Amino acid sequence: MRNFVFNTPTKVVFGKGVEESVGRLVREYGGSKVLIHYGGGSAVRSGLLARVKASLDNEGLPWVELGGVAPNPRLSLVRTGIELGGRENVDFVLAVGGGSVIDSAKAIGYGLANEGDIWDFYEKKRVASGCAPIGVVLTIAAAGSEMSSSCVITKEEGWIKRGYSSEYSRPRFAVMNPELTLTLSAYQTASGCVDILMHTMERYFHRSGGMEITDGIAEALLKTVMKNALVLRDNPSSYEARAEVMWAGSLSHNGLTGCGTDGGDWASHKIEHELSGLFDVAHGAGLAAVWGSWARYVYRADAARFARFAHRVMGVSGAGTDEEMAEKGIEAMENFFRAIHMPTSLSELGVSPTEEQVRDMAEKCRRGVGGPVGVIRPLSAEDIMEIYRMAR
Repeated sequence: MRNFVFNTPTKVVFGKGVEESVGRLVREYGGSKVLIHYGGGSAVRSGLLARVKASLDNEGLPWVELGGVAPNPRLSLVRTGIELGGRENVDFVLAVGGGSVIDSAKAIGYGLANEGDIWDFYEKKRVASGCAPIGVVLTIAAAGSEMSSSCVITKEEGWIKRGYSSEYSRPRFAVMNPELTLTLSAYQTASGCVDILMHTMERYFHRSGGMEITDGIAEALLKTVMKNALVLRDNPSSYEARAEVMWAGSLSHNGLTGCGTDGGDWASHKIEHELSGLFDVAHGAGLAAVWGSWARYVYRADAARFARFAHRVMGVSGAGTDEEMAEKGIEAMENFFRAIHMPTSLSELGVSPTEEQVRDMAEKCRRGVGGPVGVIRPLSAEDIMEIYRMAR
């Protein structure tokens, strides 16, 4: 077991109608002028944005707004938000949306609290010394950014997707009403469920001894998400299933399932970041498309871990070697992805990278990490290229 620090300062306000409390929460956490940050038109069409603004107005809190966040949020809009927030003397950023909106809000928060080019943090050239306080009204259960210390931004020049983490960016509060996810498409819902699963699995596949309680929490979380993803496939209006998935999304990425370990592998995420950076695909769907190929490429380095996953998470029964059980567990997870209509290959994802693009993505992936990628089997650029080829 490794030493660890577990820090979850985000206040969660969960349930029906809780978005009405946003103004009071911003006031509670010291906000006096708010930048409301959101994505496309759904927040407007649903009336959510109007309710958020009314809640701020009721507390006498002035606000400005910036919409237009796209999936795989863009550095250019972050820079627009930093300029707007600075000009308007904003001291609180309120993200109304899912992971892309929250990540964009965090990046704006870094820019408001630090001098210089915000991209320096994502290139690991500098370390942030603060972040403007962030609040969240969550509309998509997926990224877990509402309780995490991380955010991922895409730089359009070169289509480079990079993450940055610091405790400064953990949101002060997260308002979470599962009803707000009822308008999501089946594809968005399933893609979000995969993202939640992968945040847990990246930590679950580690090379340290770990802790039995941490593994048990991760296993229960994975089974809960898979069970309710199938419920939502057949009954997308189930509030209970959406509530289970939304809470699981937060627990999957707030650090809980990594306590006592080396932090996990994360190669699948790094490999997918290059895909969605270049081809602008949905993150969860991209993860589903590459995970099986990654798993088959690396599992022999720790077949016992994959065998445990097969038995305890995927319900694989019967006797066999660790390698045989591992292969069955990988196949079972891919079958689950297919059951919720998620891709298990790049062709199903709708992308066909050239060999030149494969090499470029692999080299950018390795450079972004600064060395070998992952811990189960540390991957070179050539290894990553082979995983992309296997995933075709």
